Formats: sequence, structure tokens, C-alpha cells
Amino acid sequence: MTTSTENINKTYWTHSNYNGEIQNERLEGNAKFTFPSGTTYIGEFKDGEFHGHGILHYGNGAKYEAIWEKGVAKEGQYTFPDGLTYDANDWKYCDGYDRRFYTETLHGLKPAGRSQLKDNEPPQVIPHDCYDVGDGIYNPTSRIVTDYNGEFVRNADDDEHQWIIRTCRKGWDEHVGGQNPRLKPDISKLKN
Repeated sequence: MTTSTENINKTYWTHSNYNGEIQNERLEGNAKFTFPSGTTYIGEFKDGEFHGHGILHYGNGAKYEAIWEKGVAKEGQYTFPDGLTYDANDWKYCDGYDRRFYTETLHGLKPAGRSQLKDNEPPQVIPHDCYDVGDGIYNPTSRIVTDYNGEFVRNADDDEHQWIIRTCRKGWDEHVGGQNPRLKPDISKLKN
């Protein structure tokens, strides 16, 4: 039996795209596969699955480089958009003992009185009545998360909605306590 290898560039009905080698009409060899979300896989395929060395590149700049076997990552390394690599055995980033952001571990803490609200500085401006969820902005009225450029990321289900409302940074300030009139200085006594 003879095998034939050729290159194709094909977009599927799912709006995903395969650009690379095929063998005997199967996705096999080196290729670039682009998902509808914009995430791309660049690497080896065998029988239509990720197989061998390959890298998933995410739209936010993160990547996952792995050795794949029949579509399953057997050994890999995740790298965040800021260059931090995840190490399950020696994870020092934002754990229970050290709550600093990665940029703070690289460049030191800000002076007293200047808070760092996110890993990237300056933090994104959050529209009023919305929340910053880390990978974008959440509008609780529409229940849609968009990236920081306004592109659709996902719809939030009920659990994520509740978590965001409870946990994430808001686009507005809230008064969280009443004023105690006993602690207010009497200005009239200060005048001569």
C-alpha cells in the first residue's frame, strides 16, 4: 500500500481551520489548527488527533506546550501571558503564604499606600456596573464576559455569575460602613 502526503488549508463548518499535512486523507503530520475561539495548536497530528510535540497558543498570550498521545497531553508546561510558568511541585505564585502578584515578585512591592490591584499595571478600567474577571469584563445584566478589547469570550452560567458578584473587582466604589457622629470632629470648636 502506498501512502501519499500533501498539504491542505481547509476551514470546516465549525469555523475551525486546518493548515498542514495530510496522509491518506487523514490529518497527519505537522500542521496549524485554529479553533473558532482563536486558540491555535501548532504541532504534530496523527490520525486526526494531536500526537507528538505541539503547542496550544491562547488568545490572551498564554501557551501550553506538551507531548500529546492520541489527543491527550501526557507531559506539558503551561506559561501565563506574563511569562510565568506553572510548576505544580514548586508553585510560589499567590499561594497561601505569599499573596504577591508575579510582577511584585519580579520588581518588588509598591510603596506603602499604593495598592496593586492586578498583576498587570495599570489595571484595566472597568465600566460602571461591570466586573473585572481576570480574562475580561463581565456585564451582570447580559451575563456576558468580553475580553478587554470588547470581543465575546463566554456566557456566564449561574454559578460563575454568583462567584463574580461575590469575588471580583467592581467598576464602581461602594460605601461599606456608616459614619459614627461621635468620631466626627466638631469644626465649630476649632475656629477662633
